[in-house]
Amino acid sequence: MAETIYGFADKVKGFPGLAGRATWKVGKEDPRRVVHALKVGIALTLVSLLYLMEPLFKGIGKNAMWAVMTVVVVMEFTVGATLCKGLNRGLGTLLAGSLAFLIEYVADAPGRIFRAVFIGVAVFMLGAITTYVRFIPYIKKNYDYGVMIFLLTFNLITVSSYRIDNVWNIARDRIATIAIGCGLCLVMSLLIFPNWSGEDLHSNTISKLEGLASSIEVCVMKYFYDHAKPATQDESCEDLIYEGYKAVLDSKTSDETLALQASWEPRYSRYCHRIPWHQYARVGAALRHFSYTVVALHGCLQSEIQTPKSIRALYKGSCIRVGEEVSEVLRELAKSIRNNSQFSPETLSNNLNEALQDLDNALKSQPQLVLGSRNGRTPNTPVQATPLRDQKLEEETRISSSSVKNDSFSPRECKSKEHSRETPKKVLRPQLSKTAIISLEFSEALPFAAFTSLLVEMVAKLDRVMDEVEELGRLAHFREFKDDDYNDEIVVSCEKPRIHVAQNDLPSHGGE
Repeated sequence: MAETIYGFADKVKGFPGLAGRATWKVGKEDPRRVVHALKVGIALTLVSLLYLMEPLFKGIGKNAMWAVMTVVVVMEFTVGATLCKGLNRGLGTLLAGSLAFLIEYVADAPGRIFRAVFIGVAVFMLGAITTYVRFIPYIKKNYDYGVMIFLLTFNLITVSSYRIDNVWNIARDRIATIAIGCGLCLVMSLLIFPNWSGEDLHSNTISKLEGLASSIEVCVMKYFYDHAKPATQDESCEDLIYEGYKAVLDSKTSDETLALQASWEPRYSRYCHRIPWHQYARVGAALRHFSYTVVALHGCLQSEIQTPKSIRALYKGSCIRVGEEVSEVLRELAKSIRNNSQFSPETLSNNLNEALQDLDNALKSQPQLVLGSRNGRTPNTPVQATPLRDQKLEEETRISSSSVKNDSFSPRECKSKEHSRETPKKVLRPQLSKTAIISLEFSEALPFAAFTSLLVEMVAKLDRVMDEVEELGRLAHFREFKDDDYNDEIVVSCEKPRIHVAQNDLPSHGGE
């Protein structure tokens, strides 16, 4: 009990420091978050004057609080998100108010009982239809918030009109306060240090291309030079490989959200054409499809069974060249998007084809090594295992074979020895299984064959990424390709890149 109390007291004492470090880390990762927080504070202060100042309060009344709630709900991190929610909220409120007054005008003539029945039927029909419409994919993706506001406002005005005579004044004040709140949010988002969803999507696409390029290059180099690197550098490179493709695999939701928000922003290309933000999302989808191969390539480094380094060294140059060419293509695509300039698909494809041909020639020059046999090594392959190791391996193989034979006893014998053999099964079974796999004829060649086949598959999947980036350049009217665009030297270092993951947006739906 005392230890629990002391532990809780230590956590309470350390909480201020932990909170301070977390707060500093959030602001350091993206200083725009600090600016956005200040913008929201200023907007809330300004809109609160509608309630705090007596002349403004008399003009709008108690409905001034709707303006405060509008700022809290509509003010988002980026301009696109604010425009999307603000216009949805304003349009939904306007349509709901117009329809509610139309229904009130129709239901007011016959009598009070009919009016109550008519309002109830109208609320039921509109509620059911509106809720069903929200399931339509296009509506749910683009106008879900506006439809929700429409349903809420319609019910408030329609039901209130049965008991309140001056419902028009209430609706008018609410529409006015919502318009004030939305207008203030748009001014703060558009004119004061704006954060554009399109810029985030643009930067994230470039970062993902460069992250994948670094991940592939480090992965290939680590496969051939793993033994020569210190432990600290090995861990940093492992993180670099993982972070490179993880940012791509986790980007589906953020890409689609940013593309949708950017489509609301009033931004145009240099030729006064709308920027094709949806094409950025298609580039992200192609990168995710491509990154699955990078994940599999990384898995080759972590495989339990590895091809001997002596065999890998024979194909080292060809494999490294393929990896470098793939990384070079990804960096050129990132450079193309960053500079808003087109690239030369023919030049990049020719370099990739030359690297693949070099690898193919290397594999054909030593086919017996790729198909290799453990018992029949070629003279060109140095033997690394000592006689003592070979003798130990043969002994383990005999033990494995005898164990497998013993496991084929009749059910009665197995049942009688169940208790005596239960513990060795749990301990020895994985080791014997691994020994049996190692003793197979092609076991040493298969991991390297998988590695090379993934490199070839990576080149094949890269075509789709190139096509999508080329289509992006065509739709966005990037400037024409020039021969001196490839003269810049690219320096590769095993440093952890800065991955821009768009997680700055606050929750999309807020309370009313």
